[in-house]
Amino acid sequence: MERARATWTDERLDDFARRVDEDLRALSARIDAQGAQLSSRIDAQSAQLGARIQSLESRFDARFDGLQRTILQVGGATIATVLATLASVLATQL
Repeated sequence: MERARATWTDERLDDFARRVDEDLRALSARIDAQGAQLSSRIDAQSAQLGARIQSLESRFDARFDGLQRTILQVGGATIATVLATLASVLATQL
């Protein structure tokens, strides 16, 4: 095993700096590529999520409309029943 040098020459320092710069450039390129890929995946999943939310929203609206229709029908029938009962009570009392 080679013994570590105690001193660094300017040439060795320049080589080290050049290798560090190359490695950083390569790392930066990989990060940029993966960032773009991640961004496109996020966009695709956001679009899918938006479509799913709209679908659920449509289903909710349809169910809510049905519930509202049922409440109006039951309320109308109740009012009609009360009025019919009131009319029959008044008719029998007179």
